[in-house]
Amino acid sequence: MNNNSYRCIRLILGDQLNPQHSWFKDKNEHTLYVIAELHQETAYVQHHIQKVCAFFCAMQHFAQALSQAGHHVLHLTLDDTQAYSSLPELLTYLIDQYGASHFEYQLPDEYRLRRQLQAFTTELNVTSMYYETEHFYLNESSIKQEFTAGKHHRMEAFYRRIRKKFNILMNGNEPQGARWNFDANNRNKLKPQDFNAVPSPLLFENDVSEILARLKRHSVKTIGKSQDFIGWPVTRAQAKQLVNFFCKQCLPRFGEYQDAMSCQIDNAFDKRQWSLFHSRLSFAMNAKMISPAYVVNAALAYYEQHKAKISLSQIEGFVRQIIGWREFVRGIYWANMPHYSQLNSLSATRKLPDFFWTGETQMNCLKHVISQSLDEAYAHHIQRLMVTGNFCLLAGVDPDMVDHWYLGIYIDAIEWVEMPNTRGMSQFADGGIVGSKAYAASGNYVKNMSDYCSQCHYKVNQASGLNACPLNSLYWRFMDKNQQGFAKNPRNRMIYANWLKKSDEQRKEILAQADDYILNIENL
Repeated sequence: MNNNSYRCIRLILGDQLNPQHSWFKDKNEHTLYVIAELHQETAYVQHHIQKVCAFFCAMQHFAQALSQAGHHVLHLTLDDTQAYSSLPELLTYLIDQYGASHFEYQLPDEYRLRRQLQAFTTELNVTSMYYETEHFYLNESSIKQEFTAGKHHRMEAFYRRIRKKFNILMNGNEPQGARWNFDANNRNKLKPQDFNAVPSPLLFENDVSEILARLKRHSVKTIGKSQDFIGWPVTRAQAKQLVNFFCKQCLPRFGEYQDAMSCQIDNAFDKRQWSLFHSRLSFAMNAKMISPAYVVNAALAYYEQHKAKISLSQIEGFVRQIIGWREFVRGIYWANMPHYSQLNSLSATRKLPDFFWTGETQMNCLKHVISQSLDEAYAHHIQRLMVTGNFCLLAGVDPDMVDHWYLGIYIDAIEWVEMPNTRGMSQFADGGIVGSKAYAASGNYVKNMSDYCSQCHYKVNQASGLNACPLNSLYWRFMDKNQQGFAKNPRNRMIYANWLKKSDEQRKEILAQADDYILNIENL
């Protein structure tokens, strides 16, 4: 057997870097693993440059690790794949080049790639087989049992079933602490006296200068701030280090401040407000360097050993994000695609404002969250949902444009997790499949959860008049516009009662203010 022929070619995608996969239990000199940088993957949406660098760097390290473990690996860069316009075109060449009689792949977690590979294998003149990625709590068959297309599912009910199924934070059939959910304890604002407790984030020094040069050489269009060294984990060992750091430094106060936002912690030498107490493990998990079970088990083990300093509400809030929300949106995605990607229940059609690409706006909350996203390729869940997402919802931005922005700008954004969060929870474009109500909020929410408002050009306590906070009038405009559809929801009853308490003149002033802001949206 020479190195120019293999019986089987196995494809590993950039988000399938799972060293624990059963594929790698045995070494086989007749099997070639292919890990390839692809032009189609850099171009289906405009990505943050740090996102592309992180994935390409992690792929390179994974290829090296497999090779060092004794597997036969072909790692291809953009230089090597530039002649191939698509993944099937590259695979067709490789199967022919190496004389392979069999092709195998792991099921992609994005619909477009799964459809592409299914179509490719249908036309293949060699045998093929697919495998599950062996990463999530729920396998493919479990998703089909849990989720139904078009049905309005609720995360809380799903979360409780998963807790029971995997015996996580349970006392028999009852939840520890006699409560399933400590979300009410997880909504605290950071005050100046809390700032010193915020840890400086653990950052790695992964050299991506060669990747940056390659992206420039191939004229790959990206967004965001580039860096020669990226701080994100690109190996399993680094990801495990970040898990340990989170448990020791962040978990003791994670739940308490998981919804908090701040722009007043940083100074010229210390950047901490972008990370706060968050784990920043989503990229490592979504690239599958570590599994959700590994992360949850590590956090639970640390909690059990340190109950004197970590309350149940801290660990429950973290577990809920991973075994609850993360698994839930994956089920929503696969039960409803491809129809889900076309849903626009609120008929939103407005263009995404240009300041989403620059951060140049007088709205301090948007300025900080967008600028942070452009600088770090990261924002935590409340910044995404209740600042940028809330603004897009209130302004009626086309969910296609919202999807593309979120999918491109965040380092952890892969469509299965991004789309249900944006089109579903954030934009309510799915009509309630993900959430029971639209997550619309006025400026008061931002004021309650952050210190953004105190340094803003706009006045958060005003709904109309000179420099009134745009979120206030846009919120009432949105609720007024959608009253027929939303008023039946009992969770909105008090909101509409407060709206109707205002005089006709007050309502007209607020709606006129909102119309003026919409007309001048690029200048907010």
